[in-house]
Amino acid sequence: MEKKRGSFSSKMGFVLAAAGSAVGLGNIWRFPYLAAKYGGGIFLLIYLILTVTFGFTLMITEIAIGRKTGLSAVGAFKVLDKRFNFVGFFACLVPFIITPYYCVIGGWVIKYFVTFVTGHVADSASDTYFTTFTSQTVSPLVWFCIYVLLTAVIVILGVERGIETASRVIMPVLLVLIVGVTIYCITRPGAGEGVKYYLLPDFSKFSATTVLAAMGQLFYSLSLAMGIMITYGSYMKKDNNLEKSVRQIEIFDTCVAFLAGMMIVPSVFVFSGGNEEALSKGPSLMFITLPKVFDNMTFGGVIGAVFFLLVLFAALTSSISLMETTVSIVRDKFGWDRKKSTIVITIYVLILGAIVSLGFGPLSFIKIIGFGLLDFFDFISNSVLMPIVAILTCVCIGFFVGPKVIEDEVEINGEFKIKKFYRLMVKWVAPIFLIMVLIFAVSEAMGWISV
Repeated sequence: MEKKRGSFSSKMGFVLAAAGSAVGLGNIWRFPYLAAKYGGGIFLLIYLILTVTFGFTLMITEIAIGRKTGLSAVGAFKVLDKRFNFVGFFACLVPFIITPYYCVIGGWVIKYFVTFVTGHVADSASDTYFTTFTSQTVSPLVWFCIYVLLTAVIVILGVERGIETASRVIMPVLLVLIVGVTIYCITRPGAGEGVKYYLLPDFSKFSATTVLAAMGQLFYSLSLAMGIMITYGSYMKKDNNLEKSVRQIEIFDTCVAFLAGMMIVPSVFVFSGGNEEALSKGPSLMFITLPKVFDNMTFGGVIGAVFFLLVLFAALTSSISLMETTVSIVRDKFGWDRKKSTIVITIYVLILGAIVSLGFGPLSFIKIIGFGLLDFFDFISNSVLMPIVAILTCVCIGFFVGPKVIEDEVEINGEFKIKKFYRLMVKWVAPIFLIMVLIFAVSEAMGWISV
């Protein structure tokens, strides 16, 4: 067992790593298609408001819990209040469920990057390319294994040498790539209408479902309610300004999500002739619709290759944080060293992820409450467990442990300027809205409501 817990070497190292965790596939493809589905500019406006209110409240709570206790989620909640020990277990379930299927999608991204680099752009633009690839047995497994091992190598190197070093390289490069591709895309002929749709709020499209969908996106975008920020907080040094760091993470993450929308929405808008339905395609937006866009774009092969490279970087930073969280949980629970814990988790991810991958091919007959394997795990983790964990975290801090515990941790580095606002949010506003998000997410996923 390692006697000393790892830590980030600098304030910027922590911010880049935490922002890297937050910046993932949820920013690059989920945010743009939700923005399109729920009215473009009005969704963007609501999301920005929720980020600086709900997002800030939940993130500063989780990071403060981690830094105060110096433990991952299971141990952290037990230290705060033994009655809420079960919340830690719920939180820990989330990354254990998400990591395998997230790595399956990561393997798909590598496959598409290689496809574009090798000049097979036209092939990727065919209607059947994605489904033919994912339904195969061997090829998706090979790319999945490559992705998992790439993630595991970075995690096994540790907090400073692995995660922080990777984040310091990947995040600036990702930002440069996404800015470059965005500028190119919005300067294409006809892209102006798409930019207008994306940026200008149409208040006639405002609805309760738009607010709840934007609220749900916060979990994906900011890596909330899955133990990640608690784990990263446990690696945060006491001399880091917690409130300032959370603001920087939010700014970085929101900028990437915003730019992803600016990159994707106008491009598809132009390609589809202004058809909003073409934007609301979920996973197929990235793997089916966008290749068609790149195939019809000047220098589309190069732009497509750069796009999938930045998606790969974004996916990697998130899968690193997911695996690191599971490794941290195992280390805290069993007292194993980092190498042994990472190897065990890697084997687990390879086994469960392989089953998920085969769920698109030989195991496609398996349905759980009407869902395929990947969709089922996504539903349980994102629509059920994450809102529940967030609700219980707010109840724990708001009514049992007391907001003062978080406030005192924040004020180690100076005055907590919005203390009264924080108390209102964590005790009353956030839990009420989170219950609504839970009901909405489950109802939509189960088909009880149609939006």
